[in-house]
Order: sequence, then C-alpha cells, then structure tokens
Amino acid sequence: MKRIELLSPAKTAEIGRQAILHGADAVYIGGPAFGARDKASNDLRDIAALVEFAQRFHARIYVTLNTILADAELEPARRVAQQCWNAGVDALIVQDMGLLELDLPPIDLHASTQCDIRTPEKARFLADCGFSQLVLARELSLSEIAAVRAALPAEVIVEHFIHGALCVAFSGLCYISHAQTGRSANRGDCSQACRLPYTLQDNQGRVVAFEKHLLSVKDNNQSANLLPLIKAGVQSFKIEGRYKDAGYVKNITGHYRQLLDVIFEQHPELAPASSGKVTLKFAPNPDKTFHRGATDYFTHGRSADPKHIAAFDTPAFVGLPVGKVTEVAADSFTIATQESLANGDGISWLHKRQAIGTQANRVERLNAGQWRIWPNDPVGQLAGLHPGLYINRNRDQAWEQSLTKDSAERRIPVDALLTETAEGFALTLTDSDGLAASATAAIEKQPAKQPEQAATLLEQQLRRLGSTDFLLRDCRIDWTQPWFIPNSATNALRRDAIAALEAVRRSAHVRLQRRPAVEPPSVYPEAALSFLANVYNSAARRFYAKHGVQLIAAAYEAHQEKGDVPLMITKHCLRHAFNLCPHQAKGITGVQGQVRAEPMTLVNGNERLTLTFDCRACEMHVVGRIKPHILASPPPG
Repeated sequence: MKRIELLSPAKTAEIGRQAILHGADAVYIGGPAFGARDKASNDLRDIAALVEFAQRFHARIYVTLNTILADAELEPARRVAQQCWNAGVDALIVQDMGLLELDLPPIDLHASTQCDIRTPEKARFLADCGFSQLVLARELSLSEIAAVRAALPAEVIVEHFIHGALCVAFSGLCYISHAQTGRSANRGDCSQACRLPYTLQDNQGRVVAFEKHLLSVKDNNQSANLLPLIKAGVQSFKIEGRYKDAGYVKNITGHYRQLLDVIFEQHPELAPASSGKVTLKFAPNPDKTFHRGATDYFTHGRSADPKHIAAFDTPAFVGLPVGKVTEVAADSFTIATQESLANGDGISWLHKRQAIGTQANRVERLNAGQWRIWPNDPVGQLAGLHPGLYINRNRDQAWEQSLTKDSAERRIPVDALLTETAEGFALTLTDSDGLAASATAAIEKQPAKQPEQAATLLEQQLRRLGSTDFLLRDCRIDWTQPWFIPNSATNALRRDAIAALEAVRRSAHVRLQRRPAVEPPSVYPEAALSFLANVYNSAARRFYAKHGVQLIAAAYEAHQEKGDVPLMITKHCLRHAFNLCPHQAKGITGVQGQVRAEPMTLVNGNERLTLTFDCRACEMHVVGRIKPHILASPPPG
C-alpha cells in the first residue's frame, strides 16, 4: 500500500496541533533559529509537546533548518539539530550542504525546495548523500516530476507544493531582496520585491505595461491535479504558509484532506500516512481565505493564456463576488446580493488597477435582496464607489468566526472484542492500524436479569470513549451466556484497555533515521559552481569538494559579486505574458524573419532591472547589482 502524506505548515505549535486535528499527516515548523522564516521561530519545549501530540496519530513533525549558514553559525545550527533530535522531531528540512559535514545526530534529513531540485541528476545526487525526502521545485511539470521519480531509489519520497503563495523565482535563486535591502531570502528575511508594481519597457524604451505587479504571480492550487501528481510519483503533498494563521491552516488542510480521502476510497492501493478519521465541523473553501487568484502553475506545462499565472493587477486578496452597489449615501451604501452579510465583513473592489477595501462596521438587511452597509471609512474617501459597481467580500466574518471555535475532531477507529476468562472478562481493542491491546478484570459472573438486553446495554457502555482519540467501529461480545457486568466494572475495563492501546501505539511509532550516504561519495553533476549554489561556509565548500566540484564561488551574500548578475531566475516570462515570445511569433501571418528575445527593463521608482531571456531553457533572468551601501556592510551572519 502506497502511503500519501499531507504536509501542513505551522507558525506555532498550537497551529501545528490544529493542522493534525484537521487532517495533516505531518507538520513542518520552524525551530528556535535558522528556519528560513525569521518571524516564525518556536521554542523546542513547544515543539516537543507537538511531537508528543502528533505521535498519538502516528503523524510526523519536521523542523525547518533551511537557511544558508555563515561559519560562525555552524556550531549553533548543529546544537539546534541535536536539540531537535532530543525533542523527538522526525526530520530536519535543510538547504545548506555544510550541515552534512557536521557531527549531527542520526536524524532524518529532507532536502528543502531552496536546494533548487529540478533535474533527475540533482535529485539522485541528494538521495545518494543521504536525504530521504526531496522537495521539488514548484515549476516542474508532471512529466518532469515523473523523470525525477524514476531516477530515485524506491524508498526516497518525492515532496511537492500543492497550495499557497508562489515565489516567482526558482526557490533559492532570488537575490533581489539582499541586493536592494540587505535582507537575504536565503536567510529567511525576504523583502518581497516581487510584489511591488513595475513598469515594463522594451529595448527602445517604449512602455509595454505601466505600474503593474509584473513579478507577482497567482497562488498555487493543485486541487484538480492530486491523482495525476500521485501517478507522477509524488508522495508528500505540501501546503505553503508558515506565516499563515490558524484559520488558513484549518481550512486548507481540511480541504485537501477531503480531496485525498475521496481518492483513497477510489484507489485502495493508496492510504494516508497517519492514523485517524477526521470529521470537520465546517465546509472547507480555499476561496474564503487569503489568495491572489489560483493557478496550477506549470503542472501541465506552460499555458498559452498569460492570465493563467499572472496576478498583475494586485497582490492583495480581492475576495469573492458578493453583489452590486445600488445606492451611495453620505455615510453608507446599499448593495444587491443574495448573500448574508455580517458586521465585520471585508468589502473590496478594483479601482484604476488598485485594490480598494473597507470593513463593514454595521450591516442591515433591508429586504430579501438588499443590504445597507455602514463602512469604517468615510464613504467620501472610498475611491471608485458608485452605483453599478460590482464588489467582493474578502473577509467573511461569520465563516471566519466558525474557524476560531472547535472545528474538527480526529478519531482512530477501533474494534472491540469482549470475551470470558476464568476469573472474569477480557476486553481487546484493535485499531485501524492493526495494533491491539487487552485488559482483564476479575468479575464475579452473575446471569443477567434481562438477558435479551444485556449485550445491547454492554455495547452502549463500551462505546462511551468520551474525549479519547478513539471511535468504536465494531463491537463483538463472545460469552457462553448473557452475564451481568456492573457499569463501574465495564468502565474500568474500557479505560484500562484504552490506556494499554495508547501505550502500544506509542511504542509502535517508528522514528526514521538518516539514510546512509553511498560510498565512495557520489560525484556532483557539475564540476564548477557559481554563486547560485549558495555556498556560504567552509563546511559547504568541503562537502562539494568531496563530491568532485573543482571551482566553488561564494554565495551572493558573501558580497563578492559586485557587478550585474541574475538577481532572480524565473520560469515566469514577461515576453510570453505580453505575447512577445519568439515562439509565439512563429507562423503568425505578417511576421517575417527571426524574432529575437531582446532585453527589456523593469522600472520601480529609481530601481531599474534588466530582463534577459534564455529561450533554450525557457527562463527569464532579472539582472541587477548590489547597492553600494549593502556591499560596504558586513555580510550577514
């Protein structure tokens, strides 16, 4: 049976707990340092408590240790790895290969998406180095994923992002933030320059697009592609969002849990990677939580539709259509809608390529299809608000409030068998994983006064599992005749059997240890590494030298690249988005000769970035240089 893992993010340990209750098979969370999200760190005592909770359902906890490290940070990072091992963490997600040169505990290692895993050769190399799970680049198509899967040993897991924000650059290959602000994306402190508005100019200075969010792409949503991804070889489905709140994690985890469970029902050869049946107390809807529109990115190759990926108008959450403005008054406005509104709802619309929003301080239903809204901003200051305007709701207050409450429960199905013993009775519980435990009780056997009801009453008592992790699925009673068993004795027998099963489940949880690296060491696919390899410390240099690399440039953060270099490498292509791609011009009537992908320019205020196009690789390079004051400052770390 092939185990499929739903992997959810957690900003905090409590959010991680909610992810598990809502269906996650595993959770990834930042530790106390070096976690590639500088504002999502967690105390190891909290992580240890999360590990203990997760193990009840045989779910796993992965800690991110995926920044690049300066030499002075190697020993602190090694200590964090040891502490994670001591806390029971199942695996570390890492980017810096220098960690493999340290005296780490035998903790399992996963290769971060920051490692830029795009080719079968790179993937196989990392597997040979001892990684058990590889987070592939988000840009890969189904056929490219399948090629990577085919190159790997059977036990190595392919992990792929299925939902959430998309970095427009190949992960690990974006340096704009550091070049312009000194904040390194590879060290968890991205300034998100990709979400800013830019003007696009051609090689003659003519404006192609004015003040649009040209590097901002829609959010990833692979809801329709789960089974094709499984067939391509993906076994771990990852949700982005270690900065997201509990409502987002509950909603998106629940959404994909339901989709995967339907697949498992139709394909008995597939099964979840953890235990327990999840019951949601709300209807998941990915469109209800923050997103920039949905795209399945390059899963089926590059789309001919430029709107498939781009979110040029705004990087904000516009929301879902809710109605049309019918009247604007001095302090309020009326909309026609069939939806129910609530105080606190968020209302938004687009005006001159800009998202405008306000909060409904108070709403009042006028009739079956009319609502009056009193916003928290003066009506006269709400740009573009006029009768006939179609508006959206980007915060559904009533729906979000439902997620602040107890919104899911997770129970492990068990079968119960009550049998007679010489001294009394025994109760055996067998869970859905096939694990079993028994408890016995010395009880004087007395014939039941109401034999026709004895079994029914006894089963009712055994089903009272209360706040335990278990749900009674089937109950069998094997006795020579109906006996009277006091409720107090039944309750004690049930509690003892549950405690015994919990102990069996704890002992059955297996924490994987790191795969051994092959010997002699595998040769890296390239003999020379540029700054794009992100080698930032002496241990990483030793690692690559040991694997046959002869020339090793320092990471961009080392401030050795002083001229123009690719600050971002991306598969998102602005020439293609504006129908200026040479491949698009082929065969078009009136187009003669060869159309060249001439450089273009992005302008934001005083910032000018050159766009060059590698048509053979079908990539766009955003070229620029580090600012002088950043270059003059000490390298980070």
